[in-house]
Amino acid sequence: MKPTETHPTGYQIRVEGHLLPQWMDWFDGLTITLEENGDTILTGLVVDQANLHGLLKKVRDLGMPLVSVVQVKYAETHH
Repeated sequence: MKPTETHPTGYQIRVEGHLLPQWMDWFDGLTITLEENGDTILTGLVVDQANLHGLLKKVRDLGMPLVSVVQVKYAETHH
């Protein structure tokens, strides 16, 4: 199913380095999880591809290396 406003898609975006929780608002409310290996995982629902690309642009603008982008089921976005 393609993401739409009524059916957003869940994503996990992994970046290298720790991102502080105060950045959550800047990342459209995505959940920020700090991993022991030093990575940060941004998890949440994304309305469409334009929104996803906007989030990835924010990662780029912070200068944080992108490790992976994975589409996940809705339940996996809510730990």
